[in-house]
This record gives sequence, C-alpha cells and structure tokens, in this order.
Amino acid sequence: MALYDVPAPAKINLFLHVTGRRADGYHLLETAFRFVGLYDTLSFDARPDGVIEREGSTLPGLAADDDLVIRAARALQKATGIRQGAQIRYTKQIPSGGGLGGGSSDAATTLIALNRLWGTGLDRKALMALALTLGADVPVFIYGRPAFASGIGEVFQPLDLPDRAYVVVQPPQSVATPGIFSSPDLTRNSDCVKITVFTEWQKTNAPENGFQGGGFFGRNDLEPVVYAQYPKVAAAAKWLEQEGVSARMSGSGACLFVEFVTQSQANMFGQRILGKIKHVHNSATVFQNAWACPGLLDHPLRYWTRN
Repeated sequence: MALYDVPAPAKINLFLHVTGRRADGYHLLETAFRFVGLYDTLSFDARPDGVIEREGSTLPGLAADDDLVIRAARALQKATGIRQGAQIRYTKQIPSGGGLGGGSSDAATTLIALNRLWGTGLDRKALMALALTLGADVPVFIYGRPAFASGIGEVFQPLDLPDRAYVVVQPPQSVATPGIFSSPDLTRNSDCVKITVFTEWQKTNAPENGFQGGGFFGRNDLEPVVYAQYPKVAAAAKWLEQEGVSARMSGSGACLFVEFVTQSQANMFGQRILGKIKHVHNSATVFQNAWACPGLLDHPLRYWTRN
C-alpha cells in the first residue's frame, strides 16, 4: 500500500500579535492563518517491519531524529501501537527559515497520510493533540481551514476569507525563530482583537489597484526585531515598498508576501520580480526566489480526516 505525491502547503500569517508570555516561556499570540498554493510533496510506502526511513530532499545536516517528518511518524506509531512502518520520500519547495511553516506542514501531512495508510483511525481532534506535541504550528495544518488562532497558536476559530492571491518572496537569508522570540526588543503586550473585527476588515478593505496598497490588518509584531537582526530581510521589505506595494512578513520570517485580488495580477507581479532577479544584479542580492500563489480556501487534505 502506498500514497504518492501528497501535498503539504505553506501558510502565511495575515497578522501576528504577541499579547503576552506564559510562565513556561511560551508566547501568547493572536494570528490569522491562511494556506497558500506553495507545496512540499511527500510519498509514503507502508513497510511491514515497523521501520521508518526517509529519502529525498532534506535539510543539510538534519539528523533523522530531529526531522519533524520522522518524529511525526514515530509519534503516530507510539500513540496507536501500530506495527507497520513507512518509507517516506519528500521533495521540498517551501524554504526553511522562511516563516511559511514548511516543516510543520510536512509533519501534519505525515500524520494525516499515515493515519489513512496505516488505518489507525484517529479523528481530527486526536491528530491535533498529537500534532501539538511536535510544535505549536503543526495543529493548524490538521485543523484544515483558515483560522483565527489564539493561545500559543493552537486555539482555533474558523475564518471565511475572500478569494485572494499572493506573491511570496524569499530574501537571501534564513531566520532562526527562537532568537526572535527571546529578544528583549520584542513587544509582548499587544491588545487582543475580536475575530469579528478582523473579518469585517477583510470584507471592507479589498486591495487597491489589484494589490494591498492600503496596508494590512494589524501588524506582525515580530517584524521590527527581524528587520533589526537580519538586514537582508529589511532590504527586501524596503525594495517592495519602493515598488509601490505593501508587504508583510509571515511568521518569524524571512519570507514576505504581497496580496492581490486575482491570480493573474499576482502572476504579473511575480514575473516582474523574477525578471529583476534575473537581469538586475542588485535585485538578485535582495531576493532569492518568488512565487505567485493562490490563497487556499481549505487545506487540500482537510477531508482525509474525520471530525
């Protein structure tokens, strides 16, 4: 038995407010998650011997025991007592250290796919609880739809978002998340907002002239800290501003995104960036890559899991 070319989408944070810090060091957040059409892909072959092995595109120097995909598979084995194993192959397109949740998405797709392949039968709630043991961003990919999140990012309310498209740009720098959250310069007292305030803003603030020239809802509280510590990320944001668009950093960075009304508008702007990367030396030092992505209304595997 096998499952091939199973998608693991990236996420963006439409806003991210840090509202406090718990005694255990975890930060309290409010954010809006949206999945976008930039994917890693994974394939799974069941093994009768209980062994879990990986192959394909992994991060240089990443030991198997530290790989979220392997940890997710082993966590599902342990939680269910299943004796099967898996041969896992994956190809990464989502950049590491970009704030797009690539590793978390890969882990969630692994849980969802192996739950189906092994016939372990866990429902969404059980898979989300298992996902939380792997990382705070993993459960939203099991939740399976755009979400207003609070707590440490694991308490969800469903969001109905308008159709939008995005250009996601990758500066030539990766961001280490722990250093951003531990920074003494990070603001940790943002006011809480109501989900209704955010949803009403989404309805009444369509991007102007095709792109989000009028700005975004709220802010990303991590941006000033990242820009201060990672000058290449700050340079990418400044370049986009000079191009007349409003960009926001996703998560703890380094990737930034610009919102558009239609996919064709996003495609045109994405080609504009790629053209400058290819033909203008200075731009090549500002951006490493760019993708024009649809905003997804649901995770592509949402209905692989029963509620």
